[in-house]
Amino acid sequence: MYGFDSYVAIGDSFTEGLNDELPDGSYRGWADRLAEILAAGRTGFQYANLSLRGKMLDEIMDEQLPIALELKPDLVTLCAGGNDIIVPGADVDAVAARLEEGVAKLRAAGIPVLIFNGPDTKVLSVMSVLRGKVGIYNAHLWAIAERHGARMVDLWTMAPLHDRRAWSDDRLHFSPEAHRRIALKAAEVLGVPIEGDWREPWPAEEVPNRWIDSRRSDLTWTKAYLLPWIRRQLRGESMGDGLSPKRPQLAPYVPLDVLEVPDNAQARQQAS
Repeated sequence: MYGFDSYVAIGDSFTEGLNDELPDGSYRGWADRLAEILAAGRTGFQYANLSLRGKMLDEIMDEQLPIALELKPDLVTLCAGGNDIIVPGADVDAVAARLEEGVAKLRAAGIPVLIFNGPDTKVLSVMSVLRGKVGIYNAHLWAIAERHGARMVDLWTMAPLHDRRAWSDDRLHFSPEAHRRIALKAAEVLGVPIEGDWREPWPAEEVPNRWIDSRRSDLTWTKAYLLPWIRRQLRGESMGDGLSPKRPQLAPYVPLDVLEVPDNAQARQQAS
């Protein structure tokens, strides 16, 4: 249906699905939600998600891209480079050039590619300083899509993502509702019929004293997220160290929240 019988997602935490958390502590995310739309209940539809939190662009190009090229699915989604450009002193032009190499390889192999540009961080206190770098990177991404015939999910202009409720407390990852809307937008770009409208406005809410709320929030965020991130950067560590992709192989799509996990009694019986 719709010309997509197989789909491979590559990238970092955005594509892994942080912070769209399932009851078991795993993450769903827009890519799993998109796979569900593309599968449309078909048992033959296959899906792999090779993305992993904390991955830098070079790691994605060296570790995930070759697998996607070997699998040669009907669709590859690629969102990468965000972890690179937020590093102070990063060369945004060089990051874009590296990503273009990956897009070019996928398109040369005849694989349809869907890429994502960066969201507008204007509503995020402190993180709003990144708007200029994200804007430059986005300009490159639009040019890359044009040169290689890739499709683009324009996160920057998605009005619902301009609401602070679209973001998690860490100001880096989206909320579950934002992931749902991004999946709908991605399906729309692919020309796949969808149920629901990602443009639907958020419910009205009371507006707090933004100055007081922002000051307190900035202090909490700095201690909880910014300082640990700086420490990891200094140590050369990543959030994904020791972890593996949640869907490492192209296989029939089964939602993570309905996968059967044996309880202790069943596990003991199976082991005996």
